[in-house]
Amino acid sequence: MKDRLSAFYWLHETQFAQISSNLITSQRRKAIDIFETEGFPTVRNEDWKYTSLKKLIAPNYVLPSPFASFDEEEQVEYKDIKKFLVNDIDCYQVVFINGRYSSWLSQTTHSKYDICTLGSAWKKYPKIVEENFNKLTKDDGPLVQLNTALAWEGLYVNVPKNIVVEKPIQVLYFTTGSTPVFNQTRSLVILAEGSSAEIIERHHSLTNHETWTNAVDEIQIGSNSSIHWVKLQHDSPQASLTQHSKINQEKDSKAIVHTISTGGKFIRNNLDFSLSGPGAEAHMFGLTLGNDRQLVDHHTRVDHIAPNCSSHETYKGIYDDYSKGVFNGKIYVHTDAQKTAAYQQNNNLILSEKASIDTKPQLEIYADDVKCSHGCTVGQLDEDALFYLRARGIRLKEAKALLMLAFANDAISDIQHPSLRVKLSQLIGRKLGVDMSTVL
Repeated sequence: MKDRLSAFYWLHETQFAQISSNLITSQRRKAIDIFETEGFPTVRNEDWKYTSLKKLIAPNYVLPSPFASFDEEEQVEYKDIKKFLVNDIDCYQVVFINGRYSSWLSQTTHSKYDICTLGSAWKKYPKIVEENFNKLTKDDGPLVQLNTALAWEGLYVNVPKNIVVEKPIQVLYFTTGSTPVFNQTRSLVILAEGSSAEIIERHHSLTNHETWTNAVDEIQIGSNSSIHWVKLQHDSPQASLTQHSKINQEKDSKAIVHTISTGGKFIRNNLDFSLSGPGAEAHMFGLTLGNDRQLVDHHTRVDHIAPNCSSHETYKGIYDDYSKGVFNGKIYVHTDAQKTAAYQQNNNLILSEKASIDTKPQLEIYADDVKCSHGCTVGQLDEDALFYLRARGIRLKEAKALLMLAFANDAISDIQHPSLRVKLSQLIGRKLGVDMSTVL
């Protein structure tokens, strides 16, 4: 597969060069060279020790070209995507099908700020894209390098100084087709000083064939700015997602990221923060509900670079059947990052003897005036609590669902929109096999 990906790049190299600056073209060439040298990561790589890509790279994927027009299999109508939207929220809407922008399903803007696609930003704002593309991810692993070489489209958000995006941005990535599809998506978000934005992101396959989306996000957050990003990963059993999001925060900025992983065959999330300015604040919340033979792998890293910064990380996992979870969280406190406050916790419920979780919270501290803690738990449902609920007339299935919902609540409690919380509760209920209206 590596050879086919390299051949695909060189097939389109001239076209990439025509629509990219010399700098970006050279970055793409360097990225494909690195990928050709390193190949896909294996379990011999420490960061992939518990997550093998062998089965994921086995299918004979089709690679959609960013330069081809839509074919009949990619014609998606609003009725096909309506159920995947949070319809009760007035939103901007950016929709991609097989990695390409769908203008007839989207609502974008270039008024007080830019909410559009990276593809259009290449043409309209070449200098801004050149300054920021691959700035945060240039030294990352082979999957990121592959994305750098091949990706063309994705979300582009640029908010000027002291401007608040007045409504959320929903970005949806859909995959269609009659054969396995391998998509590359690339997003770039830039928030200037004093600005803020909220993003609700979802990937979903509309086909019964195996799909793989390899996504990379670069987010630059200026001083006194804020972002709230909700990643809703509730995909079909044939779908796989690898996503690497890197966030750089300047002075007194705030970032909140919720990652809700409830569906999909294979999910790998890399979420990396660099707290570069004093007073920066990062919050990470994760919820995983695994069953069947799902694999969900969360890798997080917080680099405390500047002093007086704080990070808070809470990840919850519930695993049933033969599902497998991985959590690898690292907090790295640099020498100058005095007065750091960092908290990291990973809690897991194992509902089946065949389910498993590999968890590895880590602290690496080189400053001497800090408050840092980390920990993890792995257990089962509390039998005493189940007995208490059963004694009050609640059926076993609903009693288990109540306990699991209470366990998971920390991961979604900070989501502000009531309609989004309701949608998440419905997804969680369906995953747990209960009607949430009967237990709430």
